[in-house]
Amino acid sequence: MKKALISGITGQDGSYLSEFLLSKKYEVHGIIRRNSSFSTSRIDHLLSNNKFKLHYGDMVDSTNLNSIVNKILPDEIYNLAAQSHVKVSFEIPDYTAQVDALGTLRLLDIIRKQKKTIKFYQASTSELYGNTKSFPQNEKTPFSPRSPYAIAKLYSYWIVKNYREAYNLFACNGILFNHESPRRGGTFVTKKIIEQAIKIKSGKAEELILGNLNAVRDWGYAKDYVEPMWLMLQKKQPDDYVIATGIGTSVREFVTKTFAYLGIIIKWRGKGLNEQGIDAKTKKVIVRINKKYLRPTEVDKLIGNSSKAKKQLNWKPKTTVDELIEIMINNSQKNN
Repeated sequence: MKKALISGITGQDGSYLSEFLLSKKYEVHGIIRRNSSFSTSRIDHLLSNNKFKLHYGDMVDSTNLNSIVNKILPDEIYNLAAQSHVKVSFEIPDYTAQVDALGTLRLLDIIRKQKKTIKFYQASTSELYGNTKSFPQNEKTPFSPRSPYAIAKLYSYWIVKNYREAYNLFACNGILFNHESPRRGGTFVTKKIIEQAIKIKSGKAEELILGNLNAVRDWGYAKDYVEPMWLMLQKKQPDDYVIATGIGTSVREFVTKTFAYLGIIIKWRGKGLNEQGIDAKTKKVIVRINKKYLRPTEVDKLIGNSSKAKKQLNWKPKTTVDELIEIMINNSQKNN
């Protein structure tokens, strides 16, 4: 039986990856931070499975990580742990670097010293491309990171490649474009839009306040994106892959689609910080802009080209952005 160790197991991707690997008959181990209260809601349904085990640890503690890896001796490590909120990374850049950059180095160095071959997956990000002028982005597109988060992730990307070449490690970067789900944290824009739109529809809220409506992202379904993580580690040779849908949707379009699914037609008026979304039926302003939600340095357009993954991993996305919105709305309405 194969063993997998997942950092960031309590997150959106960690929970879906755990389910996927358990379905593949893996023994799944996860690293969680010790807190005064449990934050395992996304994986609570797995806790009774005797092939699912949790270990207290932290990405900033090398000794602890080394102890966990030596105890488990996994066949595969999936590094999903991160301070993953881009705007927050401007407020806590040091911590972001400690976890997102040096956390990766700590794991790679532990693997380097093992006699057993341990395959390593690094959760990379489309934010690496930043303000690139090349569209769509693929594995050869130059990086131009625009946030402490993206810069920390860029270090991780290059240290994975360096250790792969210097020490012959089986280490891969998965450059995943935006991927969402009902398990997405409430501070992320897609979940915020979904939840607030439902409240507006039910009369429990009056407005949705956002930042950059012009930002274009390639949004996929997180549940679709854990399979290629695993597929990368099943190849004979390690490599790096872009995982994306290839279709860009602006925040404005995402808002329009979300409200339309709920039966509310949005009409837009104004420009910049004065732009507003109007309910076409009631004529009320239900979407406004607030500059506090703008990043110090914005990333305008990220759209991925996953042709390499389609060809070499035989993978392609299954869920459109409209289907993703439907899934997220239906789940939210069901659980609220």
